[in-house]
Amino acid sequence: MQLVRKISIAIFSLVVLISSSAYAGLPVEVNGSKLPSLSPVLKKSSPAVVNIFTRSTVQIQQNPLVNDPFFQKFFNLRPKMRKRQSQNLGSGVIVDANNGYIITNNHVIDKADIISVTLKDGRKLDAKLVGTDPDTDIAVLKVEAKGLTALPMANSENLEVGDFVIAIGNPFGLGQTVTSGIISALGRSGLGIGRYEDYIQTDASINPGNSGGALIDLRGRLIGINNAIYSRSGGNIGIGFAIPMNMARDVMNQLIENGNVQRGRLGAQAQDLTPDLAQAFSLNPQTQGAVVVKVIPNSPAHNAGLQLGDVVRTLNGQKVEGADDLHNAIGLLRVGTVVTMTVFRDGRERTIRARIAKTKRSHLDVGKLHHRLQGAIVSNLADDHAAFGKIEGVVVSKIKRGSQAAKIGLRAGDIITKINKRKIQSPTDVKKLLSNGKRRLLLNLVRGRSSMQIYLQ
Repeated sequence: MQLVRKISIAIFSLVVLISSSAYAGLPVEVNGSKLPSLSPVLKKSSPAVVNIFTRSTVQIQQNPLVNDPFFQKFFNLRPKMRKRQSQNLGSGVIVDANNGYIITNNHVIDKADIISVTLKDGRKLDAKLVGTDPDTDIAVLKVEAKGLTALPMANSENLEVGDFVIAIGNPFGLGQTVTSGIISALGRSGLGIGRYEDYIQTDASINPGNSGGALIDLRGRLIGINNAIYSRSGGNIGIGFAIPMNMARDVMNQLIENGNVQRGRLGAQAQDLTPDLAQAFSLNPQTQGAVVVKVIPNSPAHNAGLQLGDVVRTLNGQKVEGADDLHNAIGLLRVGTVVTMTVFRDGRERTIRARIAKTKRSHLDVGKLHHRLQGAIVSNLADDHAAFGKIEGVVVSKIKRGSQAAKIGLRAGDIITKINKRKIQSPTDVKKLLSNGKRRLLLNLVRGRSSMQIYLQ
């Protein structure tokens, strides 16, 4: 009797489990299987996700007294460069099996001297760096191998909050791991992770080592590249972020074609349309858009007729919900692209067409002016970078791997705002301040949403 009772309870529990799964929206059938399972899609998708191992040489900070000429002479010191090997683990996704292209995060392979890739079948391959884009945190690698599996790429514009997703990666170096969840939010920005932010938020567990891995849908299509987590402890708390595939694909294509991303220029700055501003423009307070707050003279925006106070509602048929939308869309367009904008002005809508121009940049090799900055190139800020707001300075546009600049902690994408407490606005200002022969430098930086200082002797 006791045995019959236990069997009855087990059957009842199974029925409740299946019923609750159905009400939760899980698929009733997967490839003919009555019980929902992610196994069939994973068997096709997981071979396309790889583990990435990097090794780099890092210079160890010495006591500042060792670098002081007085102490060197008095104690007959000969400063030696101390170095140590640094290792990093991450993930990547094969997106082109024929050519061996792998997409990952820039921060996974940043400063790496050696990049190795381990496939699901155990093969270990040397990877060649094709190109990186720190602004979006995307990097592309290439491996030479046969029998690779690639993931098909989905249109991330079709994603909706509540869609089921699967994250595949290499958390904490444990090996390939699969987690599942839903899309918690779309279009997340203002997080300070990168200069171009339009993240997919998911509650699928993402932990250190998952970076660069795949976020896929239940059809096995790649919808995003896992990028970061929001956590106070460093571990997963159900808030992870992925770069949407449309953004990642556009960047990847440019990296493969050119080795870098050639961003276009509209020549306008914008801010979010707030409910108060909407009322001031005689719009519904719920209206979304980007308000033009500055138009650069003789820029594509100026020549097309865009004016101060215009409210940009759409760009190339896509809704513009705020300044970040406009910033991301323009920043990913290629030079020469014609954009069509719907703007609200003086109580009615207008259509404005502009041709994206090449970003006007001046560059300076600061390594020629100070030996500790060897390997760094700085450039002026693009005049329509909405993400920078009122920040003035120069951007570190390029860092040579293993260089002195890389060893002191400078990264591509850093914005230098002050040198020795003096504000700078252009590479010309930097040249003037570095040409005075001073060995000691205090650099004020902005990195994402954070500020920091680097002191050089």
